[in-house]
Amino acid sequence: MRDITHIESVKRWAEFIKTHRNWKKIHSEFIDSQFNNAYRVIGELLKQPNGKEKIKKLYDIKNEAGYPSLFSNRKG
Repeated sequence: MRDITHIESVKRWAEFIKTHRNWKKIHSEFIDSQFNNAYRVIGELLKQPNGKEKIKKLYDIKNEAGYPSLFSNRKG
């Protein structure tokens, strides 16, 4: 069973959707910013000494070949 804070969060989200016609745009911008920040952090880690190994440890990656885009040279 969910705790009371989860129920309160769902109620707040429902109220937000009811009162903000552009909630989809706001939500999309938020989600996009989360991905962009994660990509930025990964890019910064790849620039560090042993950065690739740090990422593998962070995500518990055993098969580097299974994540080719993660280890590509991306701009930070």
